[in-house]
Amino acid sequence: MFPATRTSRAVGCALLVALALAACGSGVQGTPGGSGVRDPYFPKAGNGGYDVTHYALDLAYEPDDRHLTGTAEITARAVQDLSAFDLDLEGMDVERVTVEGEPARWSRNGQELVVRPHDELDRGETFRLTVRYSGTPQTITDPDGSEEGWLPTDDGALALGEPTGSMAWFPGNHHPSDKASYDIAVTVPEGLQAVSNGELTNRTTSGRRTTFRWHAAEPMASYVATVAIGDYDIRRSTVSGTAGGELPVHTAVAPSEDGPAREVLARIPEFMEWAEDNFGPYPFSSTGAIVARRNAAGYALETQNRPVFPGAPGTELFVHELAHQWFGNSVTPKSWRDMWLNEGFATYAEWLWREDHGGDSAQETFDALYDHGEDKLKDLWSFPPAKPTSAAQISAGPVYHRGAMVLHKIRQTVGDDTFHSIVRGWAAEHRHGNADSADFTAYVEEQAPGEDFTGIWEDWLYGDGRPDRP
Repeated sequence: MFPATRTSRAVGCALLVALALAACGSGVQGTPGGSGVRDPYFPKAGNGGYDVTHYALDLAYEPDDRHLTGTAEITARAVQDLSAFDLDLEGMDVERVTVEGEPARWSRNGQELVVRPHDELDRGETFRLTVRYSGTPQTITDPDGSEEGWLPTDDGALALGEPTGSMAWFPGNHHPSDKASYDIAVTVPEGLQAVSNGELTNRTTSGRRTTFRWHAAEPMASYVATVAIGDYDIRRSTVSGTAGGELPVHTAVAPSEDGPAREVLARIPEFMEWAEDNFGPYPFSSTGAIVARRNAAGYALETQNRPVFPGAPGTELFVHELAHQWFGNSVTPKSWRDMWLNEGFATYAEWLWREDHGGDSAQETFDALYDHGEDKLKDLWSFPPAKPTSAAQISAGPVYHRGAMVLHKIRQTVGDDTFHSIVRGWAAEHRHGNADSADFTAYVEEQAPGEDFTGIWEDWLYGDGRPDRP
């Protein structure tokens, strides 16, 4: 090694000073956002460091080869100084990523699309991210064995997202805690229909392709976003809402389901009037339903504005999914642990409908479940509704039926009038927001300060086994 000369030593010192000054002038350095929000059952779902405010999705689908081409333009706000951030995207080939119009570096790590913008993002900064992608969207198998994501059908496809399937067809912050407005444009071969959330704002045909543009203005969790592509009869009508004015009703029905489905869909005004009386003003700017072919999916889902049904639904199933527009879609769980706030309310809506329309009272339904429920639901007492044992159990019987039993115990305690006020008030208090079980129990106690709910929370909501009948 040769000793350094005086000249090289001076240059080196000057360089160190310059670097130090540059560092001092650059301010706080950003850090990468988290690769998940640490959900207790889906820890990789969602991402940290930013909040999405709007998705603009431009999709084109070719059913013959099951090929999807997409451009996702995402508007978001940084909640920390960001040097990099993640999006959830399962499969698909990413072609280009830009942030604020500048090309961004990106990499893939499982379901994570890691984006490194050209310039770091400051906390509080609103930015626009664009991802171009294509490929064959995946069908995802849930921990409970059901299928979601992109479900190919004989004449198109059906996109369903609960709990994590939406990442199969567009990149995003796929956790219920981050809600956004949506514009979804879908281009399909002429002769097919494309139905999504919100209202149909435009339909154009060019070059033997038709583009349908849907706009959903109210906040929406990505798991209740949907696209239904195929042969559908789309009809638009209106229904009077309690908030005044006429509410658009969009229905899409597969031809094979037209007869039986139309009988149920004709009752939408009746269902809406009953639901608004029980739960308060309808929280969205349109309603309706998508009735797909019977083999399109293995379950119905409360996709926002218009639930999806595989085949014509029965009355109580329609009521269940309609109730979710208040409980699940407008008041959305903070995490997947809080699913009983969706399913318990929607199941209890079935009980209330039955009670109001000449069937068993809610008390009779409760008693039958308590005495004989395990005969049909062998897992009914296997875990409490607010503490599913695993990701495979978040849609299991206790979440639905024991969740409804919790609500009935509250009703028994406070009486019908106060219970009615609690249900309507809860929907209003957290309209278009997120809530968890602790928020709910605190709200109930605030609305009925003279009552003791300790036994309900300890035995029915969080307790193991079958509670003693009081």
